[in-house]
Amino acid sequence: MAGTEALISRTGYTGEDGFELYVAPESAAALWDLLLEAGRGHGLVPAGLGARDTLRLEAAMALYGHEIDLDTTPLEAGLDWVVKLGKGDFLGRAALAAQKEAGLAKKLVGFAVSGRGIARQGHRVVRDGEAVGVVTSGTFGPTLERAVGMAYVPPDLAAVGTPLTLDVRGKELAAQVVELPFYRRAK
Repeated sequence: MAGTEALISRTGYTGEDGFELYVAPESAAALWDLLLEAGRGHGLVPAGLGARDTLRLEAAMALYGHEIDLDTTPLEAGLDWVVKLGKGDFLGRAALAAQKEAGLAKKLVGFAVSGRGIARQGHRVVRDGEAVGVVTSGTFGPTLERAVGMAYVPPDLAAVGTPLTLDVRGKELAAQVVELPFYRRAK
């Protein structure tokens, strides 16, 4: 391993401090073993993409293909903090400014499930038997000890405390809009 070049970035995607290491493929296995051995006494254990995705959901981090896609604007996704309409022109600025003025057709919200059950991506949010929204991500949050998720809903259903009904494979599941993020790292 001595002399192996690596690029280290602080781009972890779990809501906690995280780092990604980039090394040549032929160095990856040796680095993996070295890191596991060095961290063993500190409780370091491997975790896969499922764990990463659960943690990113608890931290309410948007994932492309779930909360964000080509049909969703940053304003709808609650990412208006990265769009500075007053900082000059950019591609799409006029459309975003018009959307902001006209009002959003959908908003991304967090929800907590009441009772048992988990809503997953693609499950519907219903009102009076009609689909009015869609779950983008959902799972059991082990840090939170409850089922949570994010969904797009009409703005009139987006206020914290609003009850939601989720259609999980034909079964109605009660939920409530909650504040995002679900989990915030202690400072």
